[in-house]
Amino acid sequence: CNFSLYFLLEVERKIRANDREYNSSFKYATNSIKTSKYNPFTFLPLNLFEQFQRIANAYFLFLLILQVIPAISSLSWFTTVVPLVLVLSVTAAKDAIDDIVSTHVTNCVVCGRRTFFSLFNNRLISEKWMNVQVGDIIMLENNQFVTADLFLLSSSEPLNLVYIETAELDGETNLKVKQALTVTGDMGDNLEALAAFNGEVCCEPPNNRLDRFTGTLTFDSQKYSLDNERVLLRGCTLRNTDWCFGLVLFAGPETKLMQNCGKSTFKRTSIDRLMNVLVLFIFGLLALMCIILAVGNGIWENHAGSKFNAFLPREENTVFSAFLTFWSYIIILNTVVPISLYVSMEVIRLGNSYYINWDRTMYHARTDTPAEARTTTLNEELGQIKYIFSDKTGTLTQNIMTFNKCSINGKSYVDFSFNRLADPKFLFYDHSLVQGVKLELPDVHAFFRLLALCHTVMAEEKREGDLVYQAQSPDEGALVTAARNFGFVFRSRSPETVTIEEMGIQRSYEMLAILDFNNVRKRMSVIVRNPEGKLSLYCKGADTIIYERLHPSCSEVMKVTTEHLNEFAGEGLRTLVLAYKDLDEEYFSEWKQRHHESSVALEDREEKLEKLYEEIEKDMMLIGATAIEDKLQDGVAQTIEQLAKAEIKIWVLTGDKQETAENIGYSCNLLREEMNDVFIVAANSPEEVRQGLRDARLKMCPDTEQDKFLIPEIILGNTPKVVQDENVNGEYGLVINGHSLAFALESNMELEFLRTACMCKTVICCRVTPLQKAQVVELVKKYKKAVTLAIGDGANDVSMIKAAHIGVGISGQEGMQAVLSSDFSFAQFRFLQRLLLVHGRWSYLRMCKFLRYFFYKNFTFTFVHFWYAFFCGFSAQTVYDEGFITLYNLVYTALPVLGMSLFDQDVNAGWSLEYPQLYVPGQLSQYFSKRAFMMCALHSWYSSLVLFFVPYAAIYDTARDDGKDGADYQSFALITQTCLTVTVCVQLGLDLSSWTVVNHLFVWGSLGMFFILTFTMYTDGLFRLRPSSFAFIGKQGLHLSPSRGFFWIQKWSKICQKYKITIYEPAPRPRRTRLTRRSTRRSGYAFSHAHGYGDLVTSGRFLRRHALTPSTGLIPTGRSPGFKPTGRSAGYSPVGREQNPKQKVEPTSLQMFRAVKDCSF
Repeated sequence: CNFSLYFLLEVERKIRANDREYNSSFKYATNSIKTSKYNPFTFLPLNLFEQFQRIANAYFLFLLILQVIPAISSLSWFTTVVPLVLVLSVTAAKDAIDDIVSTHVTNCVVCGRRTFFSLFNNRLISEKWMNVQVGDIIMLENNQFVTADLFLLSSSEPLNLVYIETAELDGETNLKVKQALTVTGDMGDNLEALAAFNGEVCCEPPNNRLDRFTGTLTFDSQKYSLDNERVLLRGCTLRNTDWCFGLVLFAGPETKLMQNCGKSTFKRTSIDRLMNVLVLFIFGLLALMCIILAVGNGIWENHAGSKFNAFLPREENTVFSAFLTFWSYIIILNTVVPISLYVSMEVIRLGNSYYINWDRTMYHARTDTPAEARTTTLNEELGQIKYIFSDKTGTLTQNIMTFNKCSINGKSYVDFSFNRLADPKFLFYDHSLVQGVKLELPDVHAFFRLLALCHTVMAEEKREGDLVYQAQSPDEGALVTAARNFGFVFRSRSPETVTIEEMGIQRSYEMLAILDFNNVRKRMSVIVRNPEGKLSLYCKGADTIIYERLHPSCSEVMKVTTEHLNEFAGEGLRTLVLAYKDLDEEYFSEWKQRHHESSVALEDREEKLEKLYEEIEKDMMLIGATAIEDKLQDGVAQTIEQLAKAEIKIWVLTGDKQETAENIGYSCNLLREEMNDVFIVAANSPEEVRQGLRDARLKMCPDTEQDKFLIPEIILGNTPKVVQDENVNGEYGLVINGHSLAFALESNMELEFLRTACMCKTVICCRVTPLQKAQVVELVKKYKKAVTLAIGDGANDVSMIKAAHIGVGISGQEGMQAVLSSDFSFAQFRFLQRLLLVHGRWSYLRMCKFLRYFFYKNFTFTFVHFWYAFFCGFSAQTVYDEGFITLYNLVYTALPVLGMSLFDQDVNAGWSLEYPQLYVPGQLSQYFSKRAFMMCALHSWYSSLVLFFVPYAAIYDTARDDGKDGADYQSFALITQTCLTVTVCVQLGLDLSSWTVVNHLFVWGSLGMFFILTFTMYTDGLFRLRPSSFAFIGKQGLHLSPSRGFFWIQKWSKICQKYKITIYEPAPRPRRTRLTRRSTRRSGYAFSHAHGYGDLVTSGRFLRRHALTPSTGLIPTGRSPGFKPTGRSAGYSPVGREQNPKQKVEPTSLQMFRAVKDCSF
C-alpha cells in the first residue's frame, strides 16, 4: 500500500489507540510546528532574497555592479553601497524583530507549555509537545493548553465533564463543556485500563471546521458516535478540571487550529499602489534622460570630440561611446529613483502608529483597554476612508443584554422580591407577571420553564445562593437569568439531566436530546422527560422560522404575538419566539433509534440529522415571545453624525431582524425623519428585488441612464470597471434583508444593487450571514474607487474585517477573535471618530507631504546633473563632490523630512474634530496624486534651473583676491551643492504647518552638519590620507567664509543687470586650432575629478598651448563657455606654492569653450 498516496488522498482517518506501529504506517503528521519565518542560518540569505525582489533594491544592486566597471563609472562604489547597505540593514532588522515577536505570540497561542504527560508502558512520563504522535494517550492538567486535537476519554469531574476556554479559537471567553463517552469515562485515571485501551477511531480527514467533527469509535465490538462534544481542540485551555485523558486524533499542522492559520491577505494602501505606478514612470524618465544625454554624447564626439586628443582619449566608434555614456548616466542620475523611500515610509508609519497607541483619549478606563495599532503599514489609509461597514450588536450597542419585555399567550408584559435566588442586577418589573407566576398560571409557568430548560448554559454555585452562569451568548444568559428571577432557577446540569428549582421546589428533568442552534436552523430545541414521565419538546428561535412550524390552531395567538413583536422590534429590542410540543412515547422511541443511526453515519451525517430535526420540530404550540434590550454605546449617535459630516458613508450589516435594525438606525442618527425617503427591499424573488432596486434608483435620480455609470480605470494595463458617483438631490436610506440581499449579490444584479446603495446616505442590511457581510465589502472594493473600513466585535465579523481595506476590532463581550484579526482595535465605537478624523488625517497629510518633498529634493538634486551634462561634453562628470553625493540623502536631508513627517500638524486635534469637512480632501486624494507628482516634478525642474544657472552666472569670468581665476569646477560644485542644501531645507521650512522644537533641531542641525562636514572633508589632513576621495582641498575657505558671503550677496544682486548689458555687447574670445590626439581610446567619464584623467586635467601642467588667431579656431557647441580649468589649475597648490600664476598662464584648451556671447547660458 502506498501510504504517501493515501495521505494525499485521505478521505477518512483510521487510528488505533496505543499502537504507534499501526498509526505510523499512515505517515500522519507529527506535533512539531515551525512558526518562525527564519532561523539563524537562513535569515541572511532568505531575507536578502526577499528584499531584492523589490524592484528598487534590485535596481541599486545593478547600479553597484555597473560602478565597478571603470569604463562606465565616474562615481566611487561607496556612493551606492552606503545607502543600499543602510536600507537593507534597517529592513532586515525590522523583519527580524517582527519574526521574533510574531513567533513569541504564536507560541503563546499555539504551543503554550512545552511539556505534557504521556502514557507509556503503564506509566506517565513527561514529554515535549513535539514528540506527540497520533494514537497516543496523554494527560492534561488544569489550566494547561490542549496539546493536540484529542478525543476525550475521561476526566476528574463527575459524569466525565471537562470545562474548556476557547478564546484562542473563536474569541469566546465563556467556558464550554465537553463530555466523554460513558464507555471510556469509566476508565477514569486507571493507568492499566487506559494502557490496555485498544479502541479504533474512524473519523474525517484534517480540515479547518471548528464547529463540527464526524467520527465513530469501535470498542468491544460496539460502535459509538463521535461529534464535536467529544473532542478537545488544540489551542483550548483546560479550566476547573483537575485532569483529563485524551487520544490524539490530529497533531501539528493537521490540527484544526493550524488548518485555520492560513496566510492573511496582505493589505496595501492606495498610496502604495500609486507608488508602483510612479516608480515605473520614474524609471521611464530616467531612461529618457539617459538616452538624451547618450545621443548628445554621440553628436558631441562627432563634432567636437576630436579637438581634445591631448588629454581625452577618444573612442573611434561614437555609437559605442554613446552606449557607455548611457550606462554612465544611469549611475550618475540614479538618485531620481529613491532608494531610501520605502524604508523612510516604514519609519514614518511606525511613528504614527505609536501616536495611536499612546492616545489617552482613546483609552477605556472601565475595561482597561487602550487603542492599539496592530499593523504599522496602513496608517495613512485611515485618512481616506469613504465607506464604513459596521456590525450592530456589540459594535454600535453594548452587547449587554437585559430582559425587557415579553408576550405570553397573546398578553404583553411590559414592565420580585419573593425569590431568594433572584439576581439583584435584574431590573425588569411587571406586577401582573409576578402575580401570574405566583398564581401558577399554566402558560406563564410553561414560558419560564422553557427558558430554564432550553439552553446550553453552565451553572456554577460558589456558595449557597450565589449562582454564576456561563453562557455562550449574552442573549442566552439574559433569558436564563429572567427565568431565575421569576422563580424558575436553573441550578445544574449533567449529560443526562437538567436540575431546576420551580417556585422553591427542586425538580430534575431527563435530557433526552439537544437539537442545537446554528446559523441555518436559527432555532434550538431540547427534548426532556419531566419527573412525572411526560415527554416534551421545547423550542426557541427566530419568529420567521418558528411560525412556519406552528400548529394551525395557533393562528389567533400568532396574530396577537406578531403585533407584540412588531412593537418590541420598533423599540430596538431583540426578539425570540418560544414554542413547545408534547411527544408520544412510542413515536419518540422510533425517532431516537433513527437519530442514533444518523449520528454514527460517516457520510451525510448533518443532512440526515437535519431531516430528523425538521420532522420532529413541527406542529408546535406557541407559548410567547421575549424581548431583550441591547443599549447603544456612549457617543455612538454623535460619532456617526461627525463621520457623516466628513462625507463618510456608513453601512450597517447585522443579523438582527428588520424592525430592530431600523429602530437602531433611527436611534443612532443613521436614519432620520427628515430624509426624503427610506427604501425597504424585502422581496422573495430575483425579479422583485431587481424591480425594487430600480424603482428606488429612479426615484432618487429620475433622469439616470441605465448603462452610463461605469468608467474604466486603467491600472498597469488592466481596465477594471468603476461605478462612478451619481449626484442625488436629497438624502435617502436603504434597508434590505438577508433574503433579498442574497439575490442582490448575484453577478447579474450586483451592479444594480451597488448603484442604488451608493446613491443612499445610509444602507442597512439585516438578517445577513457572515459570508454576506464579506461579500458586500468585496463588492464595494471591486467597483468603487474608494477606501473601505469594517468594524466589528465578534467572530462572525472576522470575514468582513479581513475583506475591507482597514479592519477595526472592538474588544467587547464576544471575545477577542475580531481584535486578533483586525488592523486597529479599541474598546468603544466612539473612538473611531478620533482614529479617522485626527490620527488618520494627520497620517495621510504627513505621508503626502513627505512624498512631495522627498521627490522634490531628489529630482532637484538629479536635474542639476542633467543640466551640467550640456557643459561637460556629455562625459558623465558629476557636478557634486562624491562625499556630498553619499551624504545628501543620509545626513543632510534625512532628519528634516522625518521631523516633518512625524510632528507636523496643519490644525490641532480639537479643530480636526470640530470641522470634519477637513477630512474630505483625503477621500479625493488631493494631497498626493499623479497630478501632484507632476507638479512636484515641474517644481524640481524649475528649482534645478535656478540652482545651476544662477551659481554659473555668479562665478562667470570672476577672479579671486589674488588675481587668479575664480571660476573652476570645484568652486562651482561647492557653491551649487551649498545652494541646493540650503534651498531644500528652506523649502521644507516653508512647507511646514507648525514648527516644533524637534523641527527646529532637525532643520538647522542638518544645515549645521552640512557646513561642519564640508569644512572637515576639505581639509589638508584628509587630502593627504586619501587624495582621490578628498580632492576639494581648501575650497571651503575660499567660498564659504564670512567675507565671501558679502561678496555673493553683492554679486547676486548685480547678475540680472550685468547680463542685460552684456547681452548687447558680446566680447569675442580667442579661438584655437585642433590639437593632435595622444590616445585612440576615450574614457566614458572624461572629466572625472577622481578617476582616469581627472588629475591630469586639473593640474594644468600639460595643457598650456600657444594662442591661435581667431580666424583659425572653431567654436564647439557642447561645453560651458564659463568654465576654467578645475581644481589646482585655477592657481591653488596643496603644498602652499603658487601654481600657474594667472599673469603667466596661456589660455588652455578648456578655456577656448568661451562662447562668443557672455549671455549664452
